[in-house]
Amino acid sequence: MSKAYFRPIVRTEPARPKGAQRLAGGWCWFDQVVVLIRNGASEIVAASEVSAEILGRLTASRADLSGLSFHRPHLMGILNVTPDSFSDGGEHASASAAVERSGEMIADGVSIVDVGGESTRPGADFVPSSEEINRTFPPIAQVRTAHDVAISIDTRKADVAEAAVKAGASMINDVSGLSFDDRMAETVAASGLPVCIMHAQGDPKTMQDKPEYDDVLLDVYDYLEERIEIAVAAGIGRTKIIVDPGIGFGKTLVHNLQLLEGISLFHGLGCPILLGASRKRFIGTLGNAPDAADRLGGSVAVSLFGVNQGVQILRVHDTFATKQAIDLHMAMIGASRNDA
Repeated sequence: MSKAYFRPIVRTEPARPKGAQRLAGGWCWFDQVVVLIRNGASEIVAASEVSAEILGRLTASRADLSGLSFHRPHLMGILNVTPDSFSDGGEHASASAAVERSGEMIADGVSIVDVGGESTRPGADFVPSSEEINRTFPPIAQVRTAHDVAISIDTRKADVAEAAVKAGASMINDVSGLSFDDRMAETVAASGLPVCIMHAQGDPKTMQDKPEYDDVLLDVYDYLEERIEIAVAAGIGRTKIIVDPGIGFGKTLVHNLQLLEGISLFHGLGCPILLGASRKRFIGTLGNAPDAADRLGGSVAVSLFGVNQGVQILRVHDTFATKQAIDLHMAMIGASRNDA
């Protein structure tokens, strides 16, 4: 029998019908689910027809991570301490500039500062661990001293993660889904910290060389499901795992749109979802913005779409504008006035 996948049809209307189920303990709800089967027709069924196991994963409140609860969406502010990131390379390469930018983002309302020392833009070159540690350790240590905020280290390498944890990082964000470095899973387990597992097809150097999928939505779901099981087997608690479908990492424009359209499927993994689409190429293509700095409107639009699908963490460059948009949006859908 073919494997079935269950994508909740997500709504935010304050008035809810009888039988509505709260999505992941958050601000959205659903009373219908799209049942997907590879190479077969989809079917819409009532939530009440879904098994208790599946419904439990879709509705269970996500555990607090790094002091954050997920009854409202959180912003992860991007802090690239690299000379070559696609949007802001070189702007925060010094520790002082990084700390200053962190303070600005925290004032804007971010919950997490994500520090990265290796560009993962398409075509980016590999950075040795020693150089990546030199770039990330000082700003993490200084941000930790200056601010009480969750700090994430954006790295594929175990030794970089270990150094970051010593510096004060409270979360690990691995774009390779713990697959690049054989020691990463055990390193995360030993740290006891939360980890974000992302999907990427190929590595940054080659990932945009004609990526192909049988069904991008279901292929990415299966990959993340497999990586979660590998992480759990390595000793990482399932409640400490965040998933990221990896927008732009080995995906065409169409692939990105298909993942966004179906992103509520990933709630079925039972983990918080992170969406990182800020300023990415598909936004520039669709929004007539060749320059990444001109993609604010499109980036905010994608973030708001994610919020409407129950995404719990938005990884963004434009922290002030995105936080303002989300705060207004949450007020207008009544999230501050009901029990969601």
